[in-house]
Amino acid sequence: MKFKLYIFLFLFSTLIFAQQKPVETSIDTTKNKIGAEFKLTLKTVVTSTSKVEFPKLKNIGALEVIQSYPIDTVKKDATNYELIKKYGLTQFDSGKYVIPSIKILIDKKPFFSDSIKVEVANVKVDTLQQKMYDIKDIASVDQGMGTWWIYVLITVVIIGIGVFVYWYVKKRQLKKIEEEVYKTPIEKATSLLNNLEKKELVQKGEIKEYYSELTDIARNYIEEAIQIPAMESTTSELIEGIRTASTKKKMVLTPETVENLERVLRQADLVKFAKSKPLDFEITEDRNKIQKVILTLDNAIPTEAPEDIEDQLLNEAQRQKQIKAQLLKKRNARIGYSVAAVILLLFVTTTYFVVTKGFNYVKDNLIGHPSKELLEGEWVKSEYGNPGILIETPKVLKRMDTEKVLPKEAMALIKEMQLFTYGSLIDNFYVAVSTSKFKTPTEIDLSKALEGSLKIIEVQGAQNIIVKQEDFQTNEGIQGIKGYGTMSILNPTTKTSMKAYYEILLFKQEQGLQQIIILHEEGDKYANDITTRILNSVELKKATN
Repeated sequence: MKFKLYIFLFLFSTLIFAQQKPVETSIDTTKNKIGAEFKLTLKTVVTSTSKVEFPKLKNIGALEVIQSYPIDTVKKDATNYELIKKYGLTQFDSGKYVIPSIKILIDKKPFFSDSIKVEVANVKVDTLQQKMYDIKDIASVDQGMGTWWIYVLITVVIIGIGVFVYWYVKKRQLKKIEEEVYKTPIEKATSLLNNLEKKELVQKGEIKEYYSELTDIARNYIEEAIQIPAMESTTSELIEGIRTASTKKKMVLTPETVENLERVLRQADLVKFAKSKPLDFEITEDRNKIQKVILTLDNAIPTEAPEDIEDQLLNEAQRQKQIKAQLLKKRNARIGYSVAAVILLLFVTTTYFVVTKGFNYVKDNLIGHPSKELLEGEWVKSEYGNPGILIETPKVLKRMDTEKVLPKEAMALIKEMQLFTYGSLIDNFYVAVSTSKFKTPTEIDLSKALEGSLKIIEVQGAQNIIVKQEDFQTNEGIQGIKGYGTMSILNPTTKTSMKAYYEILLFKQEQGLQQIIILHEEGDKYANDITTRILNSVELKKATN
């Protein structure tokens, strides 16, 4: 009958167990004055390749951590090292306290220190000699800005750089467009020849590039002014095309003009394809010949009748259309440059944080992590059940209807039961607080209650359950047990299995039980910190008749 009672009572719970290596725990004194420092020492022996993580704590049980000392390393032998971690603790209220077990991660596996009883002695106060003052109002604690502003600043800087790139490219493109759009072919050719000299390609030794641009200016002019495919023609084809066009268009060209053009084009072919290198004076002469040829060709083209106003307006409209088309093309290019700059900076920034902080840091801060959000959110401290359990949690625990959780056979044995939970067994984090009282006197065995809970969880699909059990005592001196360990939990929806870690506290008072269960995915460092903070906040109300 008792065994069934424990099974029904803990139908909602999930409990697991883990092996732990011994961690040596000691304290410099077990009795001290108010405000004096207790030095808690944790020692563990590991290999040189082991990774040990001691928790960063503000409080250990009811004692405040006033100093977290650096880890001392002592070499034991060729492969083993002793790590020594000390915490400076204090308490400003007299009484007897218990320093609870502290979780230490060794190669990502949890191990626990021993709990130690300490006593804080009262200090006599002479109220006759000392002045007394009124109690000050409660002051709110400044939480500080945190580190969120760093990420906002980085984002603003990256976006600012993208805007600057867009503006800078736009400024240069507008200037270039005004230079590229001309009213007549001769105006364009003359301007490009002047710009070519400003580039000083000859002085830089870039002879091939100089001749390429020089002949392109001439070919482009001929194509636009005389309407022959000069850019796609060979030197021979171009010269033949000019002779043919001069006859058709009745252009008066001297043989010297055509010969000078042919001579410069063939010189350019030798420079581009035969790696010929003309002398400086030859380069100057070729440039002057091209300029003279262009001017001669322009003068040789028969003068057409002056355009009327409608033709001028049409040409200007075409010119404006050409400018708009180029502006659109340049705008798209600016957007492309800006987006590329932002993407490049994001990639560089992300890579930097991955290298310096690790991939998990980047993933947790950029993508987000459910447990991290719980840890950094606003916590709630409240009292649950009867006799009350005062506990601090990331979220308010929701009252559950025990009649829907437990069968009628179990409810018939229970006088009063209250259950409060957050999450579920297959979520990232689960916490449950329950209190119960029985109708008839019952001998409560906490170990059997723990076993009954594990059997129920096993029926629900848990596998590979490993259990560890130890005694536990609250700061108020209430005795109980703590179970902890690991198990595999099957998700019935996704059919996937999750390796989970749990901690559970069980207490018996009069004819009742108080229970706290915490379960989360194994290896979740944020969940480990949440668990530590929750367990350090537990305070139990004593049962009253």
